[in-house]
Amino acid sequence: MASARRLVTPIAALAAIALFLLYDPWIIPPDSARPALTVAFWVAALVTLFLLFSDRTNPDAQAVEVEGPAFARYLFSNTRAGLFWLPIRIFVGFEWLLAGWEKLSGTGWTDGGSALLGYWKGAVAIPQTGRPSITFEWYRSFLQILIDNHAQGWFGWLIALGETAVGLGILLGAIVGIAAFFGATMNMSYMLAGSASTNPILFALTVGLMLAWRVAGYYGIDRYLLPILGVPWHRRPVVVGTTGQGAQAST
Repeated sequence: MASARRLVTPIAALAAIALFLLYDPWIIPPDSARPALTVAFWVAALVTLFLLFSDRTNPDAQAVEVEGPAFARYLFSNTRAGLFWLPIRIFVGFEWLLAGWEKLSGTGWTDGGSALLGYWKGAVAIPQTGRPSITFEWYRSFLQILIDNHAQGWFGWLIALGETAVGLGILLGAIVGIAAFFGATMNMSYMLAGSASTNPILFALTVGLMLAWRVAGYYGIDRYLLPILGVPWHRRPVVVGTTGQGAQAST
């Protein structure tokens, strides 16, 4: 584990250098080197994430090296701050719930996906003048794959049910952090396709709910659900001794 901790910094630096070379406007690598740089970035980034995740059980990982401001700690960790997040939850939750319900009860989404297909085709189109809706080619390629494979039928159901589930989860305060994560993912997908609308505002608010996952749903189901479920990264007590009057537990 100690060797892994020593490796994470140079591997992360390698990912940063590769990304810098890919996007730096002054030092332009040859086209033949760009695929290799892209692969190097993603491999180094994934290895870095794996090493950081593996380091979570190290006792030193619990030490706070940079203390955040008291207001931020209060906003994201104190249950009283749940009152601050409650109106945000109501707004964001109803926005997602109504959007999902309109798709479930309307046409073009769960009856074949014709509306979704039209949205995809409009997004991937490249106009003769002006800027295209999609900036990143990889996202255009992703949507084109969905179009070519006629995925609008099942994807329309996925979006409609997903928006409804996100809305209910945030509104009821049930696993708010996870619901907000999927909501932010959908917001980002819509923005990558060139659709602004309410997505920037909803994205910013859902990121806040993600950061406040421990307390955002306190005035809701999470008040009772989170203590029951616990968190997957919390280590169970380990018995370190069984002699004498009893065993001593540590975490």
